[in-house]
Amino acid sequence: MKTLFIIPLLFLVTGCDIFETREPETPDQSRTNYITASEPEILIQNLINSFADKDVNNYLNTFVDQSFTEKIFRFVPSSTALSRFQNIWQGWNKDAEFQYFNNVKSTVPDEMPITLSLSNQSFTFLGDSLRYTAQYFLNVPQLNSDPQIYEGSLEFSMVRDSRSVWVIYFWKDNAIEDKPSWSDLKGSAY
Repeated sequence: MKTLFIIPLLFLVTGCDIFETREPETPDQSRTNYITASEPEILIQNLINSFADKDVNNYLNTFVDQSFTEKIFRFVPSSTALSRFQNIWQGWNKDAEFQYFNNVKSTVPDEMPITLSLSNQSFTFLGDSLRYTAQYFLNVPQLNSDPQIYEGSLEFSMVRDSRSVWVIYFWKDNAIEDKPSWSDLKGSAY
């Protein structure tokens, strides 16, 4: 009986270096600023961060996922972009959002963030939904030229899905006279 107890104890003492520290592994992905949107303000911050981080997955996570709600994502472009890029808006959906965002981020140098600033923000509860309005200023840096600037106002309709996560299901873009709008960016990058 004593012999059986000594063998496992001897193995632990002479061991296989299980208690030595090892070199840390390098991360496979960059760090993210995404936080589960338990509040509408977190959803808006996630949208802003997705541009700064140029993270298409976090960007798409701000929009409704039909696995968790019956709402369908809908985008209404500014009137100028509607007439300028007429053929793309009819079937605009999350896949189109993915394509435009991915195309935009590929034109921006890695070390330069895309900057989204929102002002004059307003939240209004409407039954089970929330309407969010704001003015936006979107700065898209370019490698060998001045940044592209987009300005306007937006309206989001948001809802909590079955996970209790706030998501955007409706987006209306409004241009400011003589300024390119977010819709113009989407249309040209699509």
